[in-house]
Amino acid sequence: MQTFIADKNKRLDKFLANKLNVSRNQIEQLIKKGYVKVNEKVITKSGYKLKENEKVEVLPIKKEEKETKKANFDIPILYEDEDLLVINKPPGIVVHPAPSYKEATLVDWLKQKGYSLSTIAGEERFGIVHRIDKETSGALVIAKNNKTHEFLSNQLKDKSMGRYYLMLLNEPLKEAKCVEEKIGRNPKNRLKMAIVKNGKEAKTLFVPIFDNLTAAKLYTGRTHQIRVHLTKLGRYILGDTTYGKKDQNIKRVMLHAREIYFTHPNGKKLSIIAPLFDDFKNLLPKGNENEKINNLSSFFNNYDRMCK
Repeated sequence: MQTFIADKNKRLDKFLANKLNVSRNQIEQLIKKGYVKVNEKVITKSGYKLKENEKVEVLPIKKEEKETKKANFDIPILYEDEDLLVINKPPGIVVHPAPSYKEATLVDWLKQKGYSLSTIAGEERFGIVHRIDKETSGALVIAKNNKTHEFLSNQLKDKSMGRYYLMLLNEPLKEAKCVEEKIGRNPKNRLKMAIVKNGKEAKTLFVPIFDNLTAAKLYTGRTHQIRVHLTKLGRYILGDTTYGKKDQNIKRVMLHAREIYFTHPNGKKLSIIAPLFDDFKNLLPKGNENEKINNLSSFFNNYDRMCK
């Protein structure tokens, strides 16, 4: 059970979404199902107005027996201990179940392997601290218990956890660029995001490596952030049919979360590199064994000032 003290008058769902660093929709489900108490009383209304100093408790979630789809794939594990694991998600795998998706997901694979993971984000997102899109590959950290999940979520919130991405662009960038533009739902196409005046703050640093291979560092975590900010630079990622152009020879968005960094609950700072998958490596220019992509955290130290 997790306990919080309200520091000011605020809606219950907004207060918990901020404390647990999960979506309002997930919090609404927790409240509706009776997993939240205020001053020892179960509250089932998301809009309940908290008063300062009220005690808010989130009860342990009872696991619901749901059908687990058989996962006919395997996933490389980059790091594992009693608190967490870091995986290298292959392209084409969805992270967690959704009503519209009928195939096995990463969550199904985790259950199939018998992992005992955190439930702070609900059964559907079992252990998932953050996510990456289906077609994107790369490093993903997964919490094995609620204490670790909350610890890592707080790092997402204060930006002390982050990832460096590699991508292949339709045209090379001539120089490093910091893009700081607000992102929101595209008013003309609800399936896309766009740079909009009333959107959420977003900042991305793009640095060319060689030819069309480019690296990016996110300073915020908006949906499709890299892909939307590239439109500001007149570029798109190869294979991106949503924000770019279709290419019959490229089957997915060539975007890879190459390196993830965070602090372990034991206080140790970790930086873990996710090897490139063959479909990405096969598109790299000759001479792709470049020292820069093996130590992106050090490489970006020379450019961070551009986005400060």
